[in-house]
Amino acid sequence: MRLSVLIDALPPYARDVARNLAALEGERALTAQQLWGAVLASAHAVGTPAVVRAAESAAADAGLSDAARDAARGAAAVMAQNNIYFRAVDLLDDPVLAAEPSHLRMSLTFKPGVDPLDFHLWTLAASAIHGCEACLRSQAATLRALGARPPALSAALRAAALIHAAGRILAAEAARA
Repeated sequence: MRLSVLIDALPPYARDVARNLAALEGERALTAQQLWGAVLASAHAVGTPAVVRAAESAAADAGLSDAARDAARGAAAVMAQNNIYFRAVDLLDDPVLAAEPSHLRMSLTFKPGVDPLDFHLWTLAASAIHGCEACLRSQAATLRALGARPPALSAALRAAALIHAAGRILAAEAARA
């Protein structure tokens, strides 16, 4: 089991999260690259060291190429900036501000080094963690245009939810120690 280290680290009260993480490994709506890239991008979006280490190991064990691992990390990095900026602009609901250019570099989104559908599934997962509604809507539209089906979007979001939950649980447990 690729996520066994992470699953075993969860306390008994989080057994539903542990079971869902175990089930995630059998996800059929995503290719292996899509799944493990979503897990890795989500872990980097969460930033909890134990979760990042577990996701890095799982992605490597799953055979994710160096280029795919870099693209997943890059998806988390570019969404860390975009999600904050575009969520704030969206929340401010100011058409003048919305018309301003962001001046944020995001060239990786145009040449991610992997299949664009895979990369955008990973940005969707990172955006779900950061809670940027504008980004989620944009990425879902892009994914639909690339041919992604709803089960794939749901699976990427589920990966984000589970990795986020594991990160929050482990951070809380570390704080209790």
